[in-house]
Amino acid sequence: MTSSDNSTPHSTQVYDAQVRNTIPFYDEFHSETIKIVKATGLRRKTWLDTGCGTGSLVQKAAVEFPDTRFILVDPSVQMLNFAKKKLGGLKAANVEFLEPCPTENLKISERFDIITAIQSHHYLMPRGREKATAVCFELLSPKGMYVTFENVRPLTPEGISIGKECWKQFQLGRGRDLQTVEEHLKRFDKEYHPITLLEHISLLRTTGFSTVEVLWYSYMQAGFYCIK
Repeated sequence: MTSSDNSTPHSTQVYDAQVRNTIPFYDEFHSETIKIVKATGLRRKTWLDTGCGTGSLVQKAAVEFPDTRFILVDPSVQMLNFAKKKLGGLKAANVEFLEPCPTENLKISERFDIITAIQSHHYLMPRGREKATAVCFELLSPKGMYVTFENVRPLTPEGISIGKECWKQFQLGRGRDLQTVEEHLKRFDKEYHPITLLEHISLLRTTGFSTVEVLWYSYMQAGFYCIK
């Protein structure tokens, strides 16, 4: 398969390799998520990973939290199928897959201790992002934790220009050709719709989270952790 089968520009076969060459520190998003979950000491019996992609986060988290039950969902059938293959070695009791669904349309009676959304909601327009965030809040148990990473908008036009140049140099340094990199950067504000760090914090607070903190910020990506 060579065509795109998700809201990313990558096919499932090459997604894991390509994403590391596209997004700086991508693997650290997963490791920092796992570290913050450990650090809080909060209950973590159930963990929903929405926009799960190929299942890379859960593959790592399941090693650290062998008693946690992971539920995965993604809008893409192909991504879910790929995740099922990747996680096939885990105990069936520890992993469950939902039917393909975007976060903003999830309707689940269960409540979760942890919800993660890694690089999945910046494709949404403002109302869609607000709805997706509200859904994650509602699906959390009391004192549950939400961790999200997204592409973000720098605070100034100059910051956007510098950020794009840094992102360009990173991708070129990882072996991507100039035309591919330039086409990728053109997706900003067209195929994905980033908001600023301050707008993220405001949205998360307005949604109702009692604790909202910045977990990570680099280049044009940021991570946040929130407690209900």
